[in-house]
Amino acid sequence: MNPHEHQQEYSMEYLDTFRTDHLFYQGRRELPFIDHASGIYIWDHTGKEYLDGSSGAVTCNIGHGNLRVANRLADQARKAVFAYRTQFENEPAHRYAAELASHLAPHLQRIFFVSSGSEAVEAAIKLCRQYFFNRGEKQRQQFISRTPSYHGSTLGALSLTSYAPLEIPFRPMIQAFPKIPAPYCYRCPYHKRPACTLECAWALEKAIQEQGPDSVAGFVAEPIGGASTGAVVPPKEYFRVIEQICRKYGIFLILDEVMTGFGRTGKLFAYEHWDVEADIVVMSKGMTGGYYPLGGIAARTEYVEEMLAKGGFFHGHTLAGNPMGCAVGLEVLQVITENKLSENAELMGRSLKNGLDRLKRKYEFIGDVRGRGLLMAIELVADRRTKAPFPAEDKVHFLLTDMAYDEGLIVYPRRPINGLKGDHVMIAPPLIITRKEIRELLDRLDRALARTEEKLKAG
Repeated sequence: MNPHEHQQEYSMEYLDTFRTDHLFYQGRRELPFIDHASGIYIWDHTGKEYLDGSSGAVTCNIGHGNLRVANRLADQARKAVFAYRTQFENEPAHRYAAELASHLAPHLQRIFFVSSGSEAVEAAIKLCRQYFFNRGEKQRQQFISRTPSYHGSTLGALSLTSYAPLEIPFRPMIQAFPKIPAPYCYRCPYHKRPACTLECAWALEKAIQEQGPDSVAGFVAEPIGGASTGAVVPPKEYFRVIEQICRKYGIFLILDEVMTGFGRTGKLFAYEHWDVEADIVVMSKGMTGGYYPLGGIAARTEYVEEMLAKGGFFHGHTLAGNPMGCAVGLEVLQVITENKLSENAELMGRSLKNGLDRLKRKYEFIGDVRGRGLLMAIELVADRRTKAPFPAEDKVHFLLTDMAYDEGLIVYPRRPINGLKGDHVMIAPPLIITRKEIRELLDRLDRALARTEEKLKAG
């Protein structure tokens, strides 16, 4: 496919007719209009090229403009766009559930589809809660998660989230679920690095005991940190301890693979790195690679069967399991597996990590390079020796992101110290990236870092 095939010439006056005061999202910043995208590249209305170094919001795992998926979407649209689950079964949903289950752990064979990651997290905690409710354990209503963390924007998912700017305004509206420290080794809250004793994992048992073991329903965590911590990889034995504690107290282990799933970390699912046995796995983002809204959960077969025997799952969404989303999800999964994109993520991830380590040696304000596969991040610090962050008001994560944008590179900025301070950017290109394109990404990032360093020195 010729990447310039669909490009149109726009005048600013023409585009201004589309800019209105009616559409809003998170701020007033005006961005260029997207014109088209292909592979790992995006072009705006002026013809400027951007290398998508973050897969959008760590979503476009198979890249942009995949004609195989586009054709599948069009074929399904001609056949049936919508079917309500209480009125009709639909073939794509059943086919996709079966194919997805064949790639999951043998005990995770029951799939429930939704339309987003936040919805999937909500479905996971509601399934867990209803399971205990049905068993007469109505007091089990607490969920423990980590700080910092991000699990979604809806109120239930936000109750699990610990990222201050996103949750402070809504705290009066959400459940105050308990949190334990994330396994953020670079800034270990126990000051034990390198002599790690896994206190961040054993903190789960302490939290359960403080809440009362009979009140806790589940523990929710990302296998590898997402946006809130910037690709934090836990210590090797972390999930062995976590799973042991969950089994001891009979609580659900819920793994949020919204960002890490579908090949992103070098395995189809990140839990495979540690062979951890989750009770529920939460999915979205790379599930359809951004080609259609879809999310889902995979749950233990015996838990679902017991719940269905007692009247079913009292939860649902209008578009849950719609044929369009499921048709696209099936096609994307086949693209990932047939093209061995998980393996490519592992291979290209090593190349990316090596390149980022070289940049760390070049730029003193890079404090840490971390991640796995093609989910990587660099943390920026004012003092590498003390790990002191830049003053929060400097917003260095945004400064680097803007410099990268000018250089035609898209990265994903956040603050790792509970959203209040610290600076990191995530680098997570599509899984189709080649070694040559990795070098190009690193060259663009190098130039952006040089410009950022110059700005910081100038004050």
